Amino acid sequence: MELFTVLKLTMSLGSSTQGPKRSTECLESQELQTPSSFQDNPLQQLQLASQEVLEKAKKSGRSKCPRCSSSRMFYCYTCFVPVETVPTKEIPTVKLPLKIDIIKHPNETDGKSTAVHAKLLAPDDVTIYKYPCIPEYEEKRHEIALIFPGPNSVSVKDIAFHLQKYTKKGVCNSDDDCSKEPVLKQAKIDPKEEKSPNECIPSSRNEGTGLKKIIFIDSTWNQTNKIITDERLQGLLQVELKTRKTCFWRHQKGKPDTYLSTIEAIYYFLVDYHQEILKENYKGQYDNLLFFFSFMYTLIKNAKCCAGKE
Repeated sequence: MELFTVLKLTMSLGSSTQGPKRSTECLESQELQTPSSFQDNPLQQLQLASQEVLEKAKKSGRSKCPRCSSSRMFYCYTCFVPVETVPTKEIPTVKLPLKIDIIKHPNETDGKSTAVHAKLLAPDDVTIYKYPCIPEYEEKRHEIALIFPGPNSVSVKDIAFHLQKYTKKGVCNSDDDCSKEPVLKQAKIDPKEEKSPNECIPSSRNEGTGLKKIIFIDSTWNQTNKIITDERLQGLLQVELKTRKTCFWRHQKGKPDTYLSTIEAIYYFLVDYHQEILKENYKGQYDNLLFFFSFMYTLIKNAKCCAGKE
């Protein structure tokens, strides 16, 4: 369901066959909901900046993009900037511990992609590329990971251990399978001193895992093969996220509810990275990455509820 369609649906509820009464009751029920009544909404516990600016923009309707003058709701998904009715100073900015590259499939509809959320909210740390125009990563393989599930993917907590096989000169050449377990030099390792993957993580936050950049693919799952098989992405360490259920309202038909939207995948990776790699308590540092996503989720859920679709 398109966001603009949802907004029109929300505004037209008062003129439905059940009249203003149903609209009033629906709005009242939304205002009276308590945390216990939101058990089906995992986004309720996020520590977000005030979304009042989005509420005001919703009421005023579509607005112009300050750069291309296109009519948009909340933000321009082409120019990656808020519209005129959403002042940039009222949008939170998130500082990330890593750089993020998002590779967008050329057939992925701009207006339906959540990748733009990351660029809007973490502009200094996020770059979006439209495939096939992507960087060469070969010389930086020792500090890059690709977030994508697969038979040789590793967990977030084991990133440090698996990145050890990469060097600036590229230990893994094109004939090697770099996604497999590295072969250690057993002659130099005392069995009593051999460490587990988790013990290989440096204590210094600056050293971290050696990881400096993560790559995400923004496309439907049926379109990913064209990108993931690109030779420029071969040999990169692949990381698979923990299983979590998506809240995305454009869930892909026939796919399990564990297939996340791009912004959800970015958010959950960073939470895991913060806890399992940086070894720090998570206190909502990256929650504002879901600033737009959570607002739209609630807006669409409420509109569907009031329309009798749930």
